[in-house]
Amino acid sequence: MHHRPHHRAVAAAFVVTVLPALASCAPQADPPPETASPGWPGETWPVSTPAAENVNGAVLDSIDAEIRAGEFGRIDHFLVIRHGKLIYDRHYERDYAALAVADGRDTTHHIYNYDDPRWHPYYDGSALHTLQSVTKSITSLALGIAVDEGHIDGVEVPAMSFFDAYAPDMSDPRRRAMTLRDLLTMRSGIDWNEELPYDDPENTCLQMEASDDWIRFVLDRPMREEPGTRFDYNSGVSVLLGKVVGVATGTRVDRWTAERLFAPLGIRSWHWKITPDGEVDTEGGLYLAPRDLARVAYLVLRNGRWGNRQIVSEAWIRESAHPWVRFPDPEEGPLAGGYGFQWWLEHDDRETVAIAGAGYGGQYPIVVPDKDLVVVFNAWNIHGRPTRNSAEAILTRIVPAAR
Repeated sequence: MHHRPHHRAVAAAFVVTVLPALASCAPQADPPPETASPGWPGETWPVSTPAAENVNGAVLDSIDAEIRAGEFGRIDHFLVIRHGKLIYDRHYERDYAALAVADGRDTTHHIYNYDDPRWHPYYDGSALHTLQSVTKSITSLALGIAVDEGHIDGVEVPAMSFFDAYAPDMSDPRRRAMTLRDLLTMRSGIDWNEELPYDDPENTCLQMEASDDWIRFVLDRPMREEPGTRFDYNSGVSVLLGKVVGVATGTRVDRWTAERLFAPLGIRSWHWKITPDGEVDTEGGLYLAPRDLARVAYLVLRNGRWGNRQIVSEAWIRESAHPWVRFPDPEEGPLAGGYGFQWWLEHDDRETVAIAGAGYGGQYPIVVPDKDLVVVFNAWNIHGRPTRNSAEAILTRIVPAAR
């Protein structure tokens, strides 16, 4: 099954004209005097109103009304953070068990059956929502912290140097040349086809998820081209990146992330799927509550800083938000501008203007530094396509509404 928000298939164009160029990834707009020093959430987010934070609330209300009318499909949560304050927060209650039955879906209990209401979109009746491929973006932050702490000597190190225990076939010089940067930017050179429908047995990601040993499955794939030369969306490399964190730090990536990322951000509840061989599913297996996903996005907005502590270096955020891959046709859909270190990007000719995680079904934490803005949508639109698209709404309606 899939986690990828196919960058060529998401409806509606990402409108760049509403997003002014940035001088850097740091917030550049002058906030109101009372918000000159950014706030930080404690146990809960500080709350304000759209009007107090200079956002046109009528635009947010109109989107809320359209969600309730079903125009955005099955949206589960919609929230907006401006100047570090929660200004809009809407939850949409849905009985996914009843909906699955009404839709005639196979609800067989299995962690990779996306119609199983015990697993999707919420974890076992909790408030934890599946993030799907937003998991990749959070794994990148965890790896960045490992680099910052000196466990990994940067992103130019050979990727295969972390997998000696698997004794991969190193006869192909392209495999020997593959670096962590190549994995982070989805330019691994590995023979992988995730462009097929995710119910197609030839889809390589589907084959990986059906295997008993995901890491070995990825390592056993042949090389197709020189690393660093072509973007080829590959959930398998995100699995490898999670293992790299564990090997380099001596701490399994879920515990590393809990200690080094979630705890400092005040995130106390999460769930992470575990693969058949006991590894962590770092390509799409993480669940967080919406307000906690907003904390992760806010960390990115604040260049890796949280209060008086630098959680991940500003340099890592800058590299993550750089369009190392630029897609030739920005009108293919939202988030089709470029790709950084496991983050989707939109940019003008000079700088990145929006940084986003994007996950199957409509998981969108989107950071707009120039507007000092974070928007989060959680949804579960996995069958068909709704009339309106939430990523498009963020960038063509919500961003212009923030003055």
